[in-house]
Amino acid sequence: MTRIYDPNTKETIWRSINVANFYPGEDKRSSKSDNFTVSHKSTPGAEFEECYSIFGRFDDDLQISIDVRRPAAIPGFKIGKGPKGGFSYFGPDIENPEGYVVHRFWPRFQSSGIIVNNGQATPFAGSGIFVHAIQGMRPNLVAASWNFAHFQSEEHGGVSAIQMEFTTIDAYGRKGAGSGKVVVNVGSLIVGGKLAAVTAETKWPGEPVADKPPVLSRAAHHDRSLDEFTGYDVPSTISFHWAGPSVVPVAEGSLSADLSVLVGKPGAEIGLIEKVDVMAEIPGFIKAVVSYMAGTKPFIYQVSLPPLFLFSASAYGCF
Repeated sequence: MTRIYDPNTKETIWRSINVANFYPGEDKRSSKSDNFTVSHKSTPGAEFEECYSIFGRFDDDLQISIDVRRPAAIPGFKIGKGPKGGFSYFGPDIENPEGYVVHRFWPRFQSSGIIVNNGQATPFAGSGIFVHAIQGMRPNLVAASWNFAHFQSEEHGGVSAIQMEFTTIDAYGRKGAGSGKVVVNVGSLIVGGKLAAVTAETKWPGEPVADKPPVLSRAAHHDRSLDEFTGYDVPSTISFHWAGPSVVPVAEGSLSADLSVLVGKPGAEIGLIEKVDVMAEIPGFIKAVVSYMAGTKPFIYQVSLPPLFLFSASAYGCF
């Protein structure tokens, strides 16, 4: 599956195909099929220590070729050490969980490539984020809602702020089924082209949270109003907040950052790409049953716009 959005023309291309003759690579990072190839290359000590080269042919009218390169100064990260790092477990018994999800991140990479659409070739280049995600349970059992923030800037030697937050269904509070929804948040900050801070926070229902903990990773919705198209009470502004200790050895101290995104009100949205109906092809009565049983409404709001980014840091040394 691929989705391409051109902010200049507002054109969206979305393709999904069935993969034929899939073959995994021996390194477990590369693979190929009749429709695509993914090749991983590692070059320790180089400016870019890892690279994925990806080619996809979705039909005769759409082909994509892209190189994704991770800078040596920006390692990938996960929450937790060892082979289980990056895991979120569901249920009271961590040794025998009811399910799990895995998230590991390249918070900033450099990419370049070419898109061939209807015979016209368009080159592109820029920075981005790569997430290695594994879903070890049905999606309707993982979360009732998600928030994603993805900020990239070339200013100050390269600045990035990413955040992924999900709110579980109410089966996973401290007291089990019906005891409330848990909020899990993971984020990071890139400053001066270096991984500067990694943040993570878990909020349990009914339990107070500190206003200014040493590590903070939160998203907040403001000024909600009803969107009759989706049934959501949607915010007109979303704010994201990070705080945590520096992970740069020569720059001790703490960092904090705030990202404010004005998205407008229903009918007067700002920067809206699409309200994606995840179950668009499913009959309405089945969709209603799923929404009632799972407590989720399968819509994704995709927004792209230049936000107001406020960054502050206190550190000893320099980035």
